[in-house]
Amino acid sequence: MSDSLSSTNAQDQGATPLNLEEQSSNSSRQDLNITVPDLKALLDSADAVPVTWVKAQEQLDTVVAALQTCGRVALDTEFIKRDTYYPILALIQINTGDHIYLLDAPQLQLDTLWPALSAVDIAIWHACGEDLGIFYLLSDCPPLTNIFDTQIALSYLTGQLQMGYQQALADQLDRHIDKEHSQSDWLQRPLTDEQEQYAIDDVRFLPALYLSLEYALKQQGLYDYVWADCQLYAQDLYEAQHVKDEDMYLTMADYRYNSQQMTVLQALATWREQLARATNQPRTFIIKKQAVREIITEDPTSMRQLAQKTTIHRHMLRLYGEELLKIISEAKKRSVQEQPPRLPAPYRSKNKVLSKAVQKAIDSHAEHLGVPANVLMRKKWLHQLYEVIAYDKDLADLPTGLQGWRADWVINTLIPIIEEHKVELKQGMGVK
Repeated sequence: MSDSLSSTNAQDQGATPLNLEEQSSNSSRQDLNITVPDLKALLDSADAVPVTWVKAQEQLDTVVAALQTCGRVALDTEFIKRDTYYPILALIQINTGDHIYLLDAPQLQLDTLWPALSAVDIAIWHACGEDLGIFYLLSDCPPLTNIFDTQIALSYLTGQLQMGYQQALADQLDRHIDKEHSQSDWLQRPLTDEQEQYAIDDVRFLPALYLSLEYALKQQGLYDYVWADCQLYAQDLYEAQHVKDEDMYLTMADYRYNSQQMTVLQALATWREQLARATNQPRTFIIKKQAVREIITEDPTSMRQLAQKTTIHRHMLRLYGEELLKIISEAKKRSVQEQPPRLPAPYRSKNKVLSKAVQKAIDSHAEHLGVPANVLMRKKWLHQLYEVIAYDKDLADLPTGLQGWRADWVINTLIPIIEEHKVELKQGMGVK
């Protein structure tokens, strides 16, 4: 294994981020021991990394042993979830730096793999949302604390929040790969040569991409911020994977729904989740979000109205129409105490004084840190912050993204600005 992939420092292992002002004013301190990565050598080495298929359990033991001595590992997965509730894991690609392993997941018991991946210093992914969803689904591991998502890292350097892997390699490493096989049948065996090459390329250049981004981020004093946001994302994905059935309605809720409509929505979403899991079908095979919205807004009370006023698939209507009507009827009978609360309305105002003041503060601090404004403050976080202030909630109710390294700035700078315009805020959100 090359030195560049086997050694880690305190920052790599997730050290506590520096104070914001300390880090931004002393970013050069991070530069002292940074070696410019020799990307040509890294890419030449990547081209020569051997590839091994892992199809037998004893081969997996070799992989787990390699992970135990590996400082950094690059990862990706291929899976199928077109017509099932539970994704079917087809392939796991692992690049330890000196070897690429293709794990034939359906042939293996992976119980020993998950904790081994959790224990490496840095697990490098690109756009790891769906991958970690599967990881949490199949393992009993707690939220991962070793994630480095190159897509998040690139957002700090480019302001582009969802840069694809193909573009990332082209822009950062001048490497061009084919991505046309992403939706192919990954359960077929043997894979085609093109599929196999696609799978290999997904991890072949990730270590080099990481080292390139690490250098750029540390030069600008941004590495700790990225690391913290990656762990935040891993925590969010864990929580999303463990949402209770009765809370699934929140993914479809609308602030315009009244209390009774929210109750019906909760009942429908809970039923859909339980049925999809029991029958191992995608939620949308049971009933699409559009049809759920139509039920909420049109309030059908008969099979005829369900057929005329909604876009529920006719097969599903025949199977579950009467059951749906019963669920709707029972939900409407719930007492006020049993009804879920309405969602707060988003802030809207023709008077832009608050919005301009807040955006000015965001832009100013983003420039000070050298971070894109849309990375410093996500729209979702800002809406949640408005809600906390407008409804006089505790600061513990701040979104988790604003409780990390952004907290000092939010509490000491941004919240006082919002408080100055609280009357406008409450009027804009319809808070009496």
